[in-house]
Amino acid sequence: MSAHPAGPRSANPPAAAAPVPPAHTAHAESVWPANAQWDDHGLTIAGVRASDLVREHGSPLFVIDEQDARARARAYATAYAGCDVFYAAKAFLSVDFARWMLAEGLGIDVCTLGELRCALAAGASGDRLLMHGNNKSAEELAAAVEANVRFIVVDSLQECSRLAELASQRGVIAEVLVRVTVGVEAHTHEFIATAHEDQKFGFSLASGAARAAVDTVVASPHLRFAGLHSHIGSQIFDEQGFLVAVARLIAFCRELGDAGISVANLNLGGGAGISYLPSDDPVSIADLATRLRGAVSQDCAAAGLPAPRIIVEPGRSIAGPAGITLYTVGTVKDVVVGHDLARTYVSVDGGMSDNIRTSLYDADYTVAHASRRAAAGDEQRLARIVGRHCESGDIVVRDAHVLADISPGELLAVAATGAYCRSMSSNYNHTPRPAVVAVRAGTSTVLIRRESLDDLLALDEGMLR
Repeated sequence: MSAHPAGPRSANPPAAAAPVPPAHTAHAESVWPANAQWDDHGLTIAGVRASDLVREHGSPLFVIDEQDARARARAYATAYAGCDVFYAAKAFLSVDFARWMLAEGLGIDVCTLGELRCALAAGASGDRLLMHGNNKSAEELAAAVEANVRFIVVDSLQECSRLAELASQRGVIAEVLVRVTVGVEAHTHEFIATAHEDQKFGFSLASGAARAAVDTVVASPHLRFAGLHSHIGSQIFDEQGFLVAVARLIAFCRELGDAGISVANLNLGGGAGISYLPSDDPVSIADLATRLRGAVSQDCAAAGLPAPRIIVEPGRSIAGPAGITLYTVGTVKDVVVGHDLARTYVSVDGGMSDNIRTSLYDADYTVAHASRRAAAGDEQRLARIVGRHCESGDIVVRDAHVLADISPGELLAVAATGAYCRSMSSNYNHTPRPAVVAVRAGTSTVLIRRESLDDLLALDEGMLR
């Protein structure tokens, strides 16, 4: 994928930019946590003012509405009653967040030793854990076996052999799901579409690799074939891709059934989209669950098969909408871009080190003033919200209307950053990562403390010489 070095559409003059809603419409409920409110003093979340949060915990700052995250987890548990829901830890993970998910009836889907240890520290028992990964190390597989993880999703024949050997050494039988590449092109960004043929995950259904993998697992005395896994991508609004995947999986189940191999579990992955912009219209948790469960039931009935137990792995759709990022404005300047046109650049104290998605995925976000309220009739200007890093592509929000008198020191809030922002953050330019705080009933609790420069330098052995 080619792009302008400063980011896709970076060179477009302001007049050519896509229409952007006025600043006051950025308060749309669909993109903010359930307990977010604005008044003349700005943004409040769960009874805690944004300005007070920054005063106490610093800026930039990740803020998670605990009740919102828990409610979304409960909605999944209810919509998929009788099925299994594993929260996808890669979206965001801390020990307390994992405890919330467990308390609301979900399991935890992990894909590294670090995620596994975090989930175990939160009190997860092995039967509430599932392990992913296309290149799990021997140490990770051994840890999963020792923790008695309920399902290990295998992704290569080499991994099947490695896992079988580890299970044999420990005298156990590992429960295995075979990840199947079903060939569905999900309507999402190229880098997060995971079910087309030319990518690293899974065994191709079309080529016969999936059947060979199932046969390998079934033949091993130290592995138990527990079912199939499929994940077609993420940030998906159109459920048709899921329904096509279901149809192809059930057809494969019938092929396996004809060979005497039963499929007890069918993991349909995650991928449900969320609202990053007021114009986004994702499918509700309940509606998607109804359609997927109905499709599995109908397709199995048509194939003459018993319906397998459904497993889903939501991540973004739980953590994403519940989280925001607070930034402090540092500089505001107008840059002439040609033809007597200028673009306003509003620089904040974070950027691509705490939100790489704009640069990596061409992602769009909603931004709003957090230390005051924008109202209809206020004078506004079109701006680009950018970070503090030494990259021209360090863009947080590409196009946004802000109040015309925006000035250094005030706060901006970016919506729907609870997923894949803190978990993909970095120390670029030797920048410590922000803290993550939870808010509930007028109080804030630190989930992950802010890194310090001492934390970063403590890893540098040169400091000891």
